[in-house]
Amino acid sequence: MKKKVLAALMAMTMLALTACGSAAAPAATTGSSDSGAGAVASGGGKKVAVAMPTQSSERWMHDGANMKAQLEELGYTVDLQYAEDDVQAQVSQIENMIAAGANCLVIAAIDSDALVNVEAQAKNAGIPVIAYDRLLMNTDAVSYYATFDNKGVGTKIGEYIVKNCGATKDDPKTIELFMGSPDDNNAHMLYAGLMEQIQPLLDEGALICKSGQLAFEDNNTLRWDQQTAMKRCEDLLTRYYADEDLDICACAYDGLSYGCMSALEGAGYTDANWPMITGQDAELMATKHIISGKQTMSIYKDTRLLASKCVTMVQAVLEGSEPEINDTEQYNNGKIVVPSYLCEPVPVDKNNYKEVIIGGGYYTEEQLAE
Repeated sequence: MKKKVLAALMAMTMLALTACGSAAAPAATTGSSDSGAGAVASGGGKKVAVAMPTQSSERWMHDGANMKAQLEELGYTVDLQYAEDDVQAQVSQIENMIAAGANCLVIAAIDSDALVNVEAQAKNAGIPVIAYDRLLMNTDAVSYYATFDNKGVGTKIGEYIVKNCGATKDDPKTIELFMGSPDDNNAHMLYAGLMEQIQPLLDEGALICKSGQLAFEDNNTLRWDQQTAMKRCEDLLTRYYADEDLDICACAYDGLSYGCMSALEGAGYTDANWPMITGQDAELMATKHIISGKQTMSIYKDTRLLASKCVTMVQAVLEGSEPEINDTEQYNNGKIVVPSYLCEPVPVDKNNYKEVIIGGGYYTEEQLAE
């Protein structure tokens, strides 16, 4: 990414913070409207269409805003749309983007299997497609993939649990898993990374899952939904933990951790028996929970970095050059191995959030104190 782009992005961010007092996001601009039509840049003459899953999750708002700002700085027209986790709405949005003459499509899929036909339409129209943070499955229409190391996210969550939970054969700890959406390839990879780390402790009896719901098909959460996680946690606490505390909620996303917190509070858990709770995305609320002790850790994923890597991919395909790639093996989507750039996830907890999150300029001390 060109220095002038990053400089402009930081300037826009500071301007937004000044205007809003204390913004609740590290994004440069909100960048979307209900109609989905993005602002038109003055130069470039090429249109980039960005299809995002939902504005109900803080991180997707950051991703869209950061990408829009950076693309517009390069002179592209940007059409940014959110489908609010409605699969058919996203299909319709992408169809309209193609019809409107998009020169490049960036897609963070809700359900990638539902997009196979519309992706084929894009390919037939000569429109390059870039998968953003969620791999587009079962299609040869995707050119590149920008994401975080998804298995690495699960590995880091698992490593944190193993290192910090204090579980031994003589002092076992109970654990329940709250994994991501079955229609998201990232969720499967995260689960695989997590299980590699905790399986030895499960095998030796240092970790005990009283529900027995260790298989992904038993512990996944459709659409990564907070309410679904809350209801499942309530059921588990009632059925299996009436006479014994749950020690660890291994959550794959901050939203799932919020659901578990609500269930735990409803079941009467207090500081005296509050469990370890993991998460992913280091959302503003999650970081506040880490500071207060309600959430133990999260995985910090700098959406500014991911957006910038995706923007370089867009620029490369539109200018006929090759973008930076650091993985050509992991991401087989069932049709092709998709060339990918993997950003590094970083675990954060009470001990390092100041250095990583505040020091990195993602949130300010004032935002976290509100």
